[in-house]
Amino acid sequence: MKKIIASICLVLGIISCTNAQKKEFSEDALNESMQTLDGSKITFQEILKKYEGKTIVIDIWASWCPDCIKGMPKVQALQEKYTDVVYLFLSYDKTPEAWEKGITKYNIRGEHYLIVSNWKGGGFVKTVDIDWIPRYIVVDKTGKIALYRAIEADEEQLITTLNNLTK
Repeated sequence: MKKIIASICLVLGIISCTNAQKKEFSEDALNESMQTLDGSKITFQEILKKYEGKTIVIDIWASWCPDCIKGMPKVQALQEKYTDVVYLFLSYDKTPEAWEKGITKYNIRGEHYLIVSNWKGGGFVKTVDIDWIPRYIVVDKTGKIALYRAIEADEEQLITTLNNLTK
């Protein structure tokens, strides 16, 4: 019986550690190169610095991703409710042309950047633990990660985080 209880505790401990909430981005993630709409390069750290003092919702998406497109109305609902929040869209589109076409086609309002590294095996995927898109991350006004992982824009945890940060 003691072995069973010990085994259960071990499994629960491992699960809780793998779902741990990160509070800061790694140096590799911060140094990741992104492209602006005008074609210039900028690091993820420079992007975050631009919006210091603001709550940020980061939406990692791609125009080729059906779940991302399906989730856009939920993001637009967030934008209507939380108007003081910066909405930062980081795209994994394969080309700048596809990315820009997707922004226009789906009428995506916010700040836009194209992740330069490859979706499969690229640095940003690994350093931010992206296993699915869309992926939502919330950054508080101090630059700390308030919510590290959500895959739906209407998840209760995402809404609760925004409610707490925008009081």
